[in-house]
Amino acid sequence: MTTKILIVDDHDMVRLGLRTYLSMESDFDIIGEAANGKDAVDRIRGAVETGNGERPDVILMDLMMPLMDGVEATREVCRLLPGVKVVLLTSFLEDEKVVQAIEAGAVTYVMKTVAADELAQVIRGAAKGYQMMHADVSQALTRGLRQRSAQGQEENDGLTAREKEVLLLIADGRSNKDIAEELHISIKTVKTHVSNLLMKCEVEDRTQLAVYAHRKGWDSGRD
Repeated sequence: MTTKILIVDDHDMVRLGLRTYLSMESDFDIIGEAANGKDAVDRIRGAVETGNGERPDVILMDLMMPLMDGVEATREVCRLLPGVKVVLLTSFLEDEKVVQAIEAGAVTYVMKTVAADELAQVIRGAAKGYQMMHADVSQALTRGLRQRSAQGQEENDGLTAREKEVLLLIADGRSNKDIAEELHISIKTVKTHVSNLLMKCEVEDRTQLAVYAHRKGWDSGRD
């Protein structure tokens, strides 16, 4: 299955480099480029409102751009095209920016120093809805959310002990099958817990559940 990709970056050479490499992958189709966040949003809006133009499966989005930065653009394209997967690319690892990017709807946040083959795997994972986050980025996310929590922005959870166990495993990137095996419960029961977590945490998907767990300052060590 081919993954349609839109490249968004304000540097011509970066876009050229990404296009050149990714075009060599047989399962990738580069459907276009945008020089800033506003251009990307306008392109998506046009495709949605007119029905003309291809819609991307994955958007490679630079973080720092003129007119509209990557966080704001991510928030808007995710609103216009629900289901699109955004991978934020940046040269800067700022704790708060990582939090903002994930909250805006990005499935992951990748440093521009990433190896080419690793970026290809991130894109493939993003297309399937997987959160493939490097350890440095995951730690920055945790720091950013803990800082917010320390400033009084933490919510009440109201979760059962079992739901918290499931949530922590989701935050570790574990599949339903993995969770069922570790907790010695059925996959059907895991799915029920996931549904309850989505409702109680007031989020829409597993990535946002992981963000919720990090915001609470919880980790795989479990309380």
